[in-house]
Amino acid sequence: MKKIGLLSDTHSVLDDRIFEHFSGCDEIWHAGDFGSMDVLLKLQTFKPLRGVYGNIDNAQIQAEMPLDLRFFCEDVPVFMTHIGGYPGRYNPRVRKILLENPPKGGLFICGHSHILKVIPDKKLGFLHLNPGACGDEGWHQVKTLMRFELVAGSIRELQIIELGQRGRKYR
Repeated sequence: MKKIGLLSDTHSVLDDRIFEHFSGCDEIWHAGDFGSMDVLLKLQTFKPLRGVYGNIDNAQIQAEMPLDLRFFCEDVPVFMTHIGGYPGRYNPRVRKILLENPPKGGLFICGHSHILKVIPDKKLGFLHLNPGACGDEGWHQVKTLMRFELVAGSIRELQIIELGQRGRKYR
């Protein structure tokens, strides 16, 4: 069993409460738009990190993180990219990839939209996750992230975590 903390679109801001919510996680996954190397390094120092770069990430972050990431975790296939869309409205580049090689029975994870989504793609046979945005930049009103467990090929205990309104400082 692995406990995963999933976030996206930090845009150079790392709310301290992320560390509290992810303290029991085995890994952190970031679906792009870190915004700064400082965010990437803080997350890497805290827990093992998997992630992809986003459209605002500079060359230094792009050298550390790939555009697309495919892997298995606890026998669950995972495909992660930043700009992906969602079932019925995939980005054209991603649609081609998903049609040719979907993460059957697993997860397709993206960010970019700042809209939290959990949608099963019944046609292609996987669960789509977008954790929304947990930074202060963008049009989202509430900062969000996710936490879940992967156990022997299955996804369990999916939790949506709200950090409060964007731009507000909490202690």
